[in-house]
Amino acid sequence: MTQLRGLIAVAMLAIFAAACGSSSPVFTEPTGDPKVETFTRTIDVGAVGTDMFTVTEANGQLIATLTAAGPPSTIFMGFSLGSVSNSVCTPFSDQSGVFQAGPTAQLGGTGAGAGSYCVQVFDVGNQTAPVTYTVTVSHF
Repeated sequence: MTQLRGLIAVAMLAIFAAACGSSSPVFTEPTGDPKVETFTRTIDVGAVGTDMFTVTEANGQLIATLTAAGPPSTIFMGFSLGSVSNSVCTPFSDQSGVFQAGPTAQLGGTGAGAGSYCVQVFDVGNQTAPVTYTVTVSHF
């Protein structure tokens, strides 16, 4: 029973840390010319903004950056990277979190296959007015 409580405590701590955006992954961009796509959208309180893009190279790298969001410019937003099937965006379980916009990539990874992908930005309960965001996606 004590081990179970310990595991639950560790899991809750991990969820809390992810929700706070306390540890952002650092990605090293490969050399070469990536395809860069920029999406700008305004979302209402409680809403989700979804943007889709296509990757044509197999075993590539995806890098997604929430570069701007506001007002206020210090707001934390939900941000996820996922795949598209039948026009529905499904976030990857390990590619979602709560982040403040900035110049450093928050999501991404290697080994992406050719196909349809998406990014989503969403209210995590702290919006009081519409928020405009900009996301940059690089894929190789």
